[in-house]
Amino acid sequence: MSFAPEIPSFPPLESTSHGQLWERFCALLWHDQALGFWLDASRTALSPDLLTSLQSRFDSAFAAMAALEKGSVANPDEQRQVGHYWLRTPQLAPDPAITEELQQQYQAMAGFAHGVLEGSITTATGRAFTDVVWIGIGGSGLGPLLIVHALQQTGVGLRFHFIDNVDPEGMGRTYGELGERLKTSLVIVVSKSGSTPEPHIGMVQTRRCLEQLGGQWPAQAVAVTVPGSKLDRQAGSEGWLQRFAMHDWVGGRTSITSAVGLLPGLLAGVPMENFLAGAAAMDRATRQPVLCGNPAALMAASWFVAGSGRGTRDMVVLPYRDRLEVFSRYLQQLVMESLGKRCDRDGGVVHQGIAVYGNKGSTDQHAYVQQLRDGIDNFFVTFIEVLKDPPARSLMEEGDSPGDVLDGFLQGTRSALTEGGRQTITITMERLGPRELGALVALFERTVGLYGELVNVNAYHQPGVEAGKKAAAAVLSLQKQVAALLDATPRTAAEIAQAVGAPEQVERVFWILRHMAFNHSNLRVDGRWGHPRTLRFFKG
Repeated sequence: MSFAPEIPSFPPLESTSHGQLWERFCALLWHDQALGFWLDASRTALSPDLLTSLQSRFDSAFAAMAALEKGSVANPDEQRQVGHYWLRTPQLAPDPAITEELQQQYQAMAGFAHGVLEGSITTATGRAFTDVVWIGIGGSGLGPLLIVHALQQTGVGLRFHFIDNVDPEGMGRTYGELGERLKTSLVIVVSKSGSTPEPHIGMVQTRRCLEQLGGQWPAQAVAVTVPGSKLDRQAGSEGWLQRFAMHDWVGGRTSITSAVGLLPGLLAGVPMENFLAGAAAMDRATRQPVLCGNPAALMAASWFVAGSGRGTRDMVVLPYRDRLEVFSRYLQQLVMESLGKRCDRDGGVVHQGIAVYGNKGSTDQHAYVQQLRDGIDNFFVTFIEVLKDPPARSLMEEGDSPGDVLDGFLQGTRSALTEGGRQTITITMERLGPRELGALVALFERTVGLYGELVNVNAYHQPGVEAGKKAAAAVLSLQKQVAALLDATPRTAAEIAQAVGAPEQVERVFWILRHMAFNHSNLRVDGRWGHPRTLRFFKG
């Protein structure tokens, strides 16, 4: 592994001569031979002076990350530790009981998955499982989706279907695609508490469909939850097929190396011990308390400089592999939920954050590279490249392969953006497998942690998410009140709002009534939709 503890000298990015770009590339390149990883930060606005000015902040950030791994309380709102690093290196956990629990749980998951795949664990009627219906939201949906999309090989493991929303049309489509195979599907419900509305509704709807087909829910249902939670108690009392633990000290957006990501990978036939090993290896590399010898520190510095420490530039993620198409969605939650904060740790209003969007190259260079090259300069690009191509099945022309063309598109886009004065980071992996994906995820996790320290925000709580949940709960409560009030008496939205004790929420009541009118056959409406005050709602 190469280290550059001292901040090197290198020419400014403004000079785009090939010789000077090469000097920047050599000075700002990080490489790990064992991982087969390169990080190139040379085409960002980093300079020796800027790196030197950030050194003291990074010294504090490295110390904070070290304390985090040792078990300090990182989420004071809930008095919680943050221990996702322990998941891939259980020996780091501050309590030997946690170490033993993590090791035992992995063996239990691996044994369960092996039994399912080789046919010793079956449905109640003795049939082999064919599919998985995975019910989870946020990180409990995105992490498994990334694992399956990036790592599952064709014809290996069970087929996966994700219910990560309460869209009735989406759920219906999933059940329709499964058909009779729902009777041979594992249904895995992921929820820390079991009371979160979205996975609960997904569970209830899936159970209803399964039992209507003649399936037996307890023999096919698996819970991934915190021990002692509402979901855990239900699964235990009903005798579900299996239960696996989530941990209070692991947030959803960093749960991919927990049962949330490991179980789907194992059921997809992926050697997840390699995924954990890659994450652990990147943890070791990013634990180094040096700025230029630590890829997460280099990337955090690049984010800081690109956005002037205030997130003024968005991050465009362009992985040049179809298997990483989901990665930008995964990073949206990891980065935006972690860094998007109204207040800093001192209570000052800062409105921090980095917006993330993207999909894949080269598709998206046809979609929006025109603006990236010539439009508003409010972004930086993160390219992700994989060197090793699969065996070519056909050649376009002699000596020309799809992988070569893809590489040409990446390099061409990168050069065009540099010529346009736009900043880019490039991550290169020798190949893409479980180990490399684990390392890639761990790199971004540590970068998020370091960047949060640089801008003095807590990357491990989510007050905005909690506020959204509370607001949604208030709407759901109001829905029930409105539904209970409706009878044969025609009333306006304002009258109904007054009657349920919420006169200031007329607009919200109108929204509720409008949705009910198009879905409840016994609700009648008189008046004109374009003139809401004229509308009268009643049962009939």
